[in-house]
This record gives sequence, C-alpha cells and structure tokens, in this order.
Amino acid sequence: MVNDRGQFVPGLKQDDFRVAEDKVDQKISVFSQEDVPVSMGLVIDNSGSMRDKRPEVNAAALTLVKTSNPQDEAFVVNFNDDFYLDTVHDFTSDINEMKDALERIDARGSTALYDAVIGSLDHLKKASKDKKVLLVVTDGVDNASRRSLANAVQEAQRSDALIYSIGIFSDDDIKHNRSDMKKARRALTELATSTGGLAFFPENVSDTEAICAEIARDIRNQYTVAYYPTNSARDGSYRTVQIGLAPQRGSSKLQVRTRTGYYARGPASASAGN
Repeated sequence: MVNDRGQFVPGLKQDDFRVAEDKVDQKISVFSQEDVPVSMGLVIDNSGSMRDKRPEVNAAALTLVKTSNPQDEAFVVNFNDDFYLDTVHDFTSDINEMKDALERIDARGSTALYDAVIGSLDHLKKASKDKKVLLVVTDGVDNASRRSLANAVQEAQRSDALIYSIGIFSDDDIKHNRSDMKKARRALTELATSTGGLAFFPENVSDTEAICAEIARDIRNQYTVAYYPTNSARDGSYRTVQIGLAPQRGSSKLQVRTRTGYYARGPASASAGN
C-alpha cells in the first residue's frame, strides 16, 4: 500500500479495503498490519557472467537479511546449469552460515533460472513461518532450465511466496542482446508481479544494496488481508483476486499491490495485500 511518492501508508482499517474474487465481492475475515517474521530464500545467479558481480550482490543479499525481522529464517540457493542449496541447514538465522553459502562462488556455465525458482519454492514448503519470500538475482536470460517460465509462474502462483527479483543488465548486454534482455526482464517481472512482489532493474550492480534495503522495508511494512471465498469448491481452479481501497479523504491516490490470484486447493482461504 503506497502513495504517489511510493511511500508505505500506515493506519488504514479493515473497512478501507475491498476484496473481490473472480469479480465477486468477498467478506474480509482477517486483517492486520504488523512486522511478522518470514522464511526467506536467497536465489542467486552463479553463472559465468556473474563472477565480477557476486561480491556486491552477496553484500546486498546480506543487507536484506540484516535489516529484516531478527526472527527471520533463510536459505541460500546458488544456480548456474543447475541449482544448489548451499546453507548447511534447511533454514538458518545465522548470518555467518548465510555468508559462507553466498561465498561458495563457482561462477561458470549457463543460467537455469526457472528450475532454481521452482526448486526454491518447493524448499519453502518446509518453512516454519507463515510468511514466505524469495529474492531472485540474475544478470541474464534463462538458457538452461528443463522447465519453462509458464511452469515457474504457475508454481509461484500455487505457493504462498512473495517474489522480489533483481535483473542486473549492463548497457552492453542490452545493446548486443536486446531480444534476450527483453525476455529476461519480462520473466523477472512476471515472476514478481504474479505474487504481489516487485522487479528491479538497476543501472549498476552497486545499486543492489540500496534495493535490498528497500525490499526489507517493503517486507516489514505490509497489510495482510484474508477471506474465506464464497466459492468454496476446492477444485484446483485459478481464481483472480482484486483488492481495492475506499476513497481516502485528504489523501493522494493510493496504490494496492497484491497477488494476482491463487489456485483453489485444500482449506479455502487467504490472500495478502500490501
């Protein structure tokens, strides 16, 4: 929930929000605005082109962890032709363990982004926290995955995870590989926005630390809105979700960012907005 300057707007009430599923109005059953601990995956490109970028990317990823809720738990996945869980434990709150995992740099090979995202989403199923986040950082187009972008987006929509993506593309990349860079930007944007997250495309790798600090603030300043759907069928169908706001007196135009929808499975409930 941000104003026209991109700033989080606190203090809104449940009655300020409107929720619709497949264009049918829903009754909000849970509403909160609080900083809750998250389970987080750091999914970092380890392909050959990332060799010189990894020190700054690693520092930025650790900034995200350090400025987040101290009760967060996290894991690190490095990927090139394949993806690897490089933290000793499935999840950890130990900064040194995460630092060691990020520094296992073997920058070579290609970019299996979609496989890494799908594998990381699967790993998040083991998480102990209700709120789940992936940070995905890459500098290129997927050229090695067995699965497709459509598969990755569908798995993201089936999950409860919020995805933030950072695409580090240089001017030379864009100039000489315009088609590939356009495809890479589209993929990172779709993965993020389908879950209610954000995609960033900094001009320089040095900007990633400020971006990760911004992501940490975003994670810690969100509203949670949940409901029990009037359509109670657990048929696995995809349901679109829209969250809007009643007009706010004396306020500039506010924007709501949320998941685009979910797949109806298991006990029917829940959508989150910020």
